Amino acid sequence: MRVLIVHDRVDDASPVDVADALVQARLISEHLRGQGHDVRTLGATLDLGAMTDELASCDLVVNLVESLDGQGSLIHLVPAVIEAAGRPMTGCPWRAVAGTSDKLAAKRAMRANDIATPDWIEAGDDAPTAGRWIVKSVWEHASIGIGQHSVVDAASRDVAERMESMRDSLGGEALAERFIDGREFNISMLEIDGAPVVLPPAEIRFVGYDDGRPKIVDYAAKWDESSHAYHNTPRVFEFAERDASLLARLRSICMRCWDVFGLRGYARVDFRVDEVATPWVLEVNSNPCLSPDAGFMAAAERHGLSCAAVIDHLVAAALATPRGAPASRAR
Repeated sequence: MRVLIVHDRVDDASPVDVADALVQARLISEHLRGQGHDVRTLGATLDLGAMTDELASCDLVVNLVESLDGQGSLIHLVPAVIEAAGRPMTGCPWRAVAGTSDKLAAKRAMRANDIATPDWIEAGDDAPTAGRWIVKSVWEHASIGIGQHSVVDAASRDVAERMESMRDSLGGEALAERFIDGREFNISMLEIDGAPVVLPPAEIRFVGYDDGRPKIVDYAAKWDESSHAYHNTPRVFEFAERDASLLARLRSICMRCWDVFGLRGYARVDFRVDEVATPWVLEVNSNPCLSPDAGFMAAAERHGLSCAAVIDHLVAAALATPRGAPASRAR
C-alpha cells in the first residue's frame, strides 16, 4: 500500500510544538515501512495544488496536520482537500476538524447539545466584572500562547483589554473562558473494530502549586523541559474508589462529544471538574498528538495497546469507514 503522511511543514526556525510533527511522522513511517508499505512524508503548505498531485499516487493518507502556514484556523483545509481527492484518511473528517478547532463554534455546539462547557466572552462582548477568566486562542492548540499571565481576575484587570493585548500571540483571535479552579482530566478515544472506545482516563496533577499560581497546563508545562510546570504536572491513571461515579460521567460525556461532533478514528476530550464534581468540557481535540510520550499514547498503553497497535487501528478505521461517516456507537 502506498501511504502518504502529511504533517505541518517544519524548518530550523519552527518551535518545539511544531517540530514534534516529525517525531510523530517518524514513528508512524517506521512502523508502516516495517509492514512492507511504501511510505512518503509531506510537509503541508498553502500550495494545496502540489499536495493534490501527491494524493493522486497514494492509497492512504495519514493526516497529522495541526496548522497550515502556522495558522491553526486553516487546519481543516488539508483534510478537506484529502477528502475531495477521494483518498482514505486517518482521523476525523474535515467537518469535525473544523467544528472542534474553532473553540467558539465548538462551545456553541456543546451548549446547544447540553454538554456543560464554561461560560465565555468573545471580541465585542461586555467584559465581565467578577470572577477569574482564562484568555486563550480561538484557533490554536498545544497551549500555544497560554501561560500564568493568561488567568485574569476580572475585579482587578480588564479582561477585554487582556484579550486584545494577547490577540497576536494567540493566532489573531482570542476568547476569555470562565476559569474552573479544579481538577483537570484528559480522556482519549480510539476507534476499534468500527466503534469508539474510551481509553483509561488521565488526570493532570498540579504539584507545588500551593503558592497561588493558577493550576493550568500551559505551554511551559507541555513543551519547556527547563520549567517548573513541565516537571510538576504529572499524568496519573490511578483513582480512588470514590471517583468511580465521576469517571463514568466523564466517559459518557466523551461518547456524547463523539456523536455531536461526528468524530472518527481518534480524539481527546479535555475537562475541568469543579469543587462540586461537575465536569466541564474545555475542548475537543480531533487530531491529538501521537508522539510516544504524549497523553494519547500513554492512555493507549494503559489500555494494553502499543504504539504500533494504535497505528494499526487508525489505519483500519480509515480504510473501513466511508468518507465523512463517524464510527458506530455499537460498543
